[in-house]
Amino acid sequence: MIGPMLNLSVFLDDSAREVPDRTAVIRGEASYTYGQVHTLASQLAGALVAAGIEPGQRVALSCPNLEWFPVAYYGILKAGAVVVPLNVLLKPREIAYHLEDSQASAYLCFAGLPDLPMGQMGYEGFQQASGCHTMVLLPADITAPSPFEGVPTFFDFVADQPPTFDTVATNADDTAVILYTSGTTGQPKGAELTHANMVLNARLAEQLYPVPEDHDTFLVTLPLFHSFGQTCLMNSGFYKQGTLVLLPRFTPTDALQLMQTHGVSVFAGVPTMYWAMLNADLGEAGVTIEGVTARLRVAISGGAALPMEVLTGFQERFGVKILEGYGLSETSPVATFNRYDKPTKPGTVGPAVWGVRVRVVDSEDRDVPTGEQGEVVIKGHNVMKGYLGRPEATAEALRGGWFHTGDVGFLDEDGYLTITDRVKDMIVRGGYNVYPREVEEVLMTHPAVSLVAVVGVPHDRLGEEIKAFVVPSEGASVEADELIAWAKSQMADYKYPRQVEFLDELPMNATGKILKRELRPG
Repeated sequence: MIGPMLNLSVFLDDSAREVPDRTAVIRGEASYTYGQVHTLASQLAGALVAAGIEPGQRVALSCPNLEWFPVAYYGILKAGAVVVPLNVLLKPREIAYHLEDSQASAYLCFAGLPDLPMGQMGYEGFQQASGCHTMVLLPADITAPSPFEGVPTFFDFVADQPPTFDTVATNADDTAVILYTSGTTGQPKGAELTHANMVLNARLAEQLYPVPEDHDTFLVTLPLFHSFGQTCLMNSGFYKQGTLVLLPRFTPTDALQLMQTHGVSVFAGVPTMYWAMLNADLGEAGVTIEGVTARLRVAISGGAALPMEVLTGFQERFGVKILEGYGLSETSPVATFNRYDKPTKPGTVGPAVWGVRVRVVDSEDRDVPTGEQGEVVIKGHNVMKGYLGRPEATAEALRGGWFHTGDVGFLDEDGYLTITDRVKDMIVRGGYNVYPREVEEVLMTHPAVSLVAVVGVPHDRLGEEIKAFVVPSEGASVEADELIAWAKSQMADYKYPRQVEFLDELPMNATGKILKRELRPG
């Protein structure tokens, strides 16, 4: 044991003590100060303890990007419990799986929007989830759906609690948050992240981009249940005593309007968000370049590889440099980053951050030469304790004391990492290894291609064939045969796609990450 006391809720506690009247969160017309968020989180902590929640027990949380997410998140932590954030798009069957797998003792659920699947679960479905004895409905702008009649609302639950609460002592190596991986293979696994993991990762913001004279204003459209938005925006923002502008559902128009209206200084997004804003009609959105970028000084990209065409196009249009980083849920998440105060290398995800080591290894876990591709492995304060209840999966992922990411990449002579693909996404065509991202980067340079995803499809003779799913540029016209012929002229014979399919849009998850598994046959 490292010893008490370290609790991730310190970000809220300290900011509420030092700047209680500063606006912490804005959502639409609603705004809450740090003092108000702290009072609500303290009341929730008291109510959870009164309901029998003990230190170390897990509390699941389903909530979009609303003011109630940080209230619930820090309230659970203050009670000494473990936060289990759930994707708001999970279906009732999936919610039940997560509650059972995490052995959640309580479930805080926002059920105010009828199109959110958790509202379909109903109280009866919740009661069938093993070991979960407390359910609370987070505040909604509309009446709670009828399946939840009789379930206490947030304000009913905290009604008798005082406005202050003495945070339960937790150790630095106690689990603070359990983040479920996307489950691209098999059932989702819960990565156990400690208070030290999460606190140290959020505090990296001081090194990664400069601290302004005044406080930052963050646009939060990345879902807070995901590690990227949670660490890099909410926890970092509360640590830096900034103001979070919450956008529950991303559209490029809404994002650009909020950036102009609130003078956003920090934006973080996934590549598809940058692509959407790059292609947005500013006049239709009622904004100007000058208005959007009046205070914008930091733009961060992560979650997937950012195509060079999108990176350079965004920087040219908005005049703001995009800083690319890399990480996973299992690494809290940031592992590498192109720092603001050091030379950036577009196309790379930067060098390892403070306190973290990165290597690239072969199938025998031996280091490969500089510039050669292999699997990326990570060691440092950011690496999870392990997968909840899965000792074999933990041992495999952390073999040799290094977290094996499953990502393919290479390091240059300066230690800058470039991610080329997922190990499992690699296509083997006729004995040749083909990395989809490399093919996608080339296809993105064609004027008729707006967005593309490349996957392998079964082939009787070659094992796999290369197929490209293409979203055409607006107003562009290109035939599949024409695009294939062009691609053949741009890359080696074993790399170019033999099949092209045009789509209006690509399937994406809640974070805007392209779901290639839905494009593969079978």
